[in-house]
Amino acid sequence: MNAAHGWTDYHARMSRVIAHVYEHLDQPLDLNHLAEVAHLSPYHWHRVYQALHGETLANTVRRLRLHRASAYLANTALPVTQIASRCGYPNVQSFTRAFRTLYGASPAHYRLHGSHAEFRRGQACISSQYRIEIREVPRVRLAGLAHRGSYIGVGKAFESAYAQLAARQQVGPGARWMAVYLDDPTAVPESQLISHAGLSVRHDCAIEAPLISFEVGGTPCAVLRHTGPYASMRAAYEWLYGFWLVRSGCEAADLPVFEEYLNNPRDTAPADLLTDIFLPLVPVASGGSTSTG
Repeated sequence: MNAAHGWTDYHARMSRVIAHVYEHLDQPLDLNHLAEVAHLSPYHWHRVYQALHGETLANTVRRLRLHRASAYLANTALPVTQIASRCGYPNVQSFTRAFRTLYGASPAHYRLHGSHAEFRRGQACISSQYRIEIREVPRVRLAGLAHRGSYIGVGKAFESAYAQLAARQQVGPGARWMAVYLDDPTAVPESQLISHAGLSVRHDCAIEAPLISFEVGGTPCAVLRHTGPYASMRAAYEWLYGFWLVRSGCEAADLPVFEEYLNNPRDTAPADLLTDIFLPLVPVASGGSTSTG
């Protein structure tokens, strides 16, 4: 096995582990079984995982489970006991301890007072934190994967796309992590939602299957800088469409919305995550960049 092939092989093995974790977050995850998924020795595979992903598998599982839990809390009325079970916790007590450690609040307090609640109370319309910037957005080429299902699970596509691009040495310095969302989650069943997640690549970069090439930008956009957990994004969209757009005098273009993730959830607290939401607009005669409340 030459060095290049070995690099590709290890990334592919860890990609299988990530896919398995995403699909079994509600179940106990046995390290020995994951070693079998990776086709590596139980003595060594988790060290390979940490070296390639920058965090231990235990931290990955905890982060993904609580990320899923925060989405349930923000966007559903499921009881906390049921959320704990769906996210792989044996009881509410262990779930509450883990959630409080990462999010700084109990699940019940987060449900009532998280940033998603601020959008729904309408506070965002008067807060400078939620101002909209209208600007021309240059076209960006991305390489990634399609994701089918809940948008909260798009990280699976990101992880797999990154593994494949890194194995081919196609992740350049300053690569941008972006996703485009093709369906309205209020109108399309969750299981049928389609999104594309990927990293920016050069325009002359050759993209090989199963990776796909897609583009975003090349149009004026209303850009909302969102600070906080990804779980509150749905409420931000409700404010963007239901409050800002209908009062702005702007017209949404016949193009899907897309997002850019500006920092890394592996080493960033949920409250400090930064995401730009891009709503493509129909061009108007007078260009330029403006900010609106």
